[in-house]
Amino acid sequence: MKDFKEFLALKIVNKQMPNEERARSLIEESKKKKEYIETTIKLIPKQKLNPNVIVDQCYDILIELIRAKLFLDGYNSKSSHEAEVSYMKIIGFGEAETKQMDELRYYRNGTKYYGTMLNLEYAEKTIEFMNSLYLKLLRILK
Repeated sequence: MKDFKEFLALKIVNKQMPNEERARSLIEESKKKKEYIETTIKLIPKQKLNPNVIVDQCYDILIELIRAKLFLDGYNSKSSHEAEVSYMKIIGFGEAETKQMDELRYYRNGTKYYGTMLNLEYAEKTIEFMNSLYLKLLRILK
């Protein structure tokens, strides 16, 4: 994965005025999606859950919080998910968490664009990861 500074140098990410309104909107949307996925998991029997949908939703929840931090810090990634994931190192996440988020990005892209079918075991691992990162990201955003 490229370093965040490379994305800046390549003009994939631009410096701009902080956008608190957009950041607040992303944070609220992320909270709503998290409530929705938690409700879904509680109400739908395990064997009927769709792992691809779960992974997609968990990824969106996390990437929207990372994007919110970018906006608060005065950056616009133009929705480059790779750049957004690399920003995790700038805001204090370690190599392991950043790598796991990049893996999640990779598998989520597979479901969106290449017909990858994920299993429930991976979805459950993703839920745990999302829950762990979610709280850390909210603390960083305060």
